[in-house]
Amino acid sequence: MEVLRLEGIRLVIEVAATLAFALSGLLEAARRRLDPVGACVVAFLAAFGGGTLRDLLLDQRPFFWVRHPEYVWAVLALGIVAMAVLRAHHLALTERAIQVPDALGLGLFAAAGVDLALALGHVPLIAVLMGVVTGVFGGVLRDIVCNEIPTVFKDHRPYAVVAFAGGWLHVGLRQLGLPAELTLVATVVAVAGVRAVAVARQWELPSWRV
Repeated sequence: MEVLRLEGIRLVIEVAATLAFALSGLLEAARRRLDPVGACVVAFLAAFGGGTLRDLLLDQRPFFWVRHPEYVWAVLALGIVAMAVLRAHHLALTERAIQVPDALGLGLFAAAGVDLALALGHVPLIAVLMGVVTGVFGGVLRDIVCNEIPTVFKDHRPYAVVAFAGGWLHVGLRQLGLPAELTLVATVVAVAGVRAVAVARQWELPSWRV
């Protein structure tokens, strides 16, 4: 029963992460004035890019979205609804608006990536790196397709660093014996929360001095 409950929590987190990153992709596509096909492509890359690379590196077949085709339907439905709302209300899209679903997706996918790698028996360092890959790579693909230097490389505000630290938090809480479901929730809240605060307060990592 406990295993089934944990699997259910993992599924909810992965679905929420997929939708959060899909929304960030749709908002960026709308800001760039892409057509509906382009918007859907960007949404798919943002939603599935990180998890697909994680599954490749961990040799998980089929990929998570192939095992759960309902994810694809959910992203398609979200795309249709989001484009209809944006078109009807003519909302002003700013870079800051995209940071909200992006921060949430980062926390959710980072937690899911670490947890999956640990469940497969990988050492903590590899598990943490899988969390970073899962949380970051979808956003990298989204920005590249939209002809932007990826946010994770130019932002200066903590992004991948937050996912990396959150991964070690996850490992530490598991080693302290905290229940797996509470560890997942704590990791999501910590990563998404710190990223959101970093954006709001303009915290920046050291940059090059030219």
